[in-house]
Amino acid sequence: MSSSWVDIDPASDFSLANIPFGIISTAEDQTPRVAVAIGSHVLDLKALAANANLAALFPGIDGLTPALSSPSLNAFAQLGRPVHRQVRAALQDLLATNTQHSALLRDNAALRQRALLPQTAVQMHLPMEIGDYTDFYAGYHHAVAVGRMFRGADNALQPNYLHLPVGYHGRASSIVVSGTPVRRPVGQILLADPKMPAPMPEVAPSRKLDMELELGCFISRPNAMGEAIAVGEADEGHVFGYVLLNDWSARDVQMWEYVPLGPFNGKNFASTISPWVVLADALEPFRAGGVENRTVLHEYLREGREDGVFDITLEVDLTTAEGDTTTIGRTSSKHLLWSFPQMIAHHTLGGCPMRTGDLLGSGTISGPGGQGESGSLLEMTENGRKEVLLRGTDARTFLRDGDSITLRGFCGAENGRVGFGECRGKIAGAAQTRR
Repeated sequence: MSSSWVDIDPASDFSLANIPFGIISTAEDQTPRVAVAIGSHVLDLKALAANANLAALFPGIDGLTPALSSPSLNAFAQLGRPVHRQVRAALQDLLATNTQHSALLRDNAALRQRALLPQTAVQMHLPMEIGDYTDFYAGYHHAVAVGRMFRGADNALQPNYLHLPVGYHGRASSIVVSGTPVRRPVGQILLADPKMPAPMPEVAPSRKLDMELELGCFISRPNAMGEAIAVGEADEGHVFGYVLLNDWSARDVQMWEYVPLGPFNGKNFASTISPWVVLADALEPFRAGGVENRTVLHEYLREGREDGVFDITLEVDLTTAEGDTTTIGRTSSKHLLWSFPQMIAHHTLGGCPMRTGDLLGSGTISGPGGQGESGSLLEMTENGRKEVLLRGTDARTFLRDGDSITLRGFCGAENGRVGFGECRGKIAGAAQTRR
């Protein structure tokens, strides 16, 4: 990848090799619209479309101009991966040093002032209109650790786990963009011994509020109802791009209510995503093999490749209300048992129609190395039995009001780093319960 005429910190997540897409607004123009990140700046594509010679930059792409002026990325996503590839390459050409189209923006001071904005001058919004959200459980080491915790080492994984991507339907309406405060949820919590006759739960704010380190995948193009998506066609035909995802979890609420139908109020109060969508093509150089699955899979789940996942370095920071920050977890997205194409193939096996903007979560991603590679406090603290030590003399079992969790994800070396930016949320106190 060549260098850019835009000044980019070598350690920036948003190098010329990346070009992630998001939705911005500014104080001068509060209408949400499409932009890309480059270094510490954003390129306003609506402003670019209104002023630059798009015919030269993006030849022969029907529907692109209205898509770039849209308040979400759905219209652009629906144009398909070949178009995403062409537009990304054209923007790299525009922003690179001494290329065919560099002068369109580099040498136009008035256009640069309108279109190339500091990230500090823009507000980020949810990148997609999300109609549906499904969260999977593809993090193998997380599944094993939690299974051992609650069922014992001999019964850590349920019998279906190695045969299919396990998942549940989440709540799209409570997905928020990075920086949005997260209110501590209230729910039914069982404090008594569940083996006691007629145990009585109490209604109270969660005492075991947790985070989950996940990768999210946005769907670009739909499939017709009744028609499955083949695993070999999912990546090129239906994947738009990826975000970081923090699926906040109230573990005490979850433990009481999840039997027999699975997660409900313990999960539906908030899920935070990073604002920039890293396109599928930007992650192609970082493909890796996932966790080996020796189970004989049904044909519809056989990918025919050994590098179905990505080796993305993932980190979790906890910042206290006092402002002290500790990195409490570090792992990689290569520790997934199932790839997103496999998740899509299984999701649509019975004919479920996916729609543009649907979000799939990977499930919590943890490594094999124990506490320091865990993607949740549930694992790190063994459900509150031990503490995670923070800077100074502070410690946590679960999250306190005023704590912030920041997820980061990146791959590649300096000057060519492909990253997601921050996925951040701060815990606010619970709302008053109605009696």
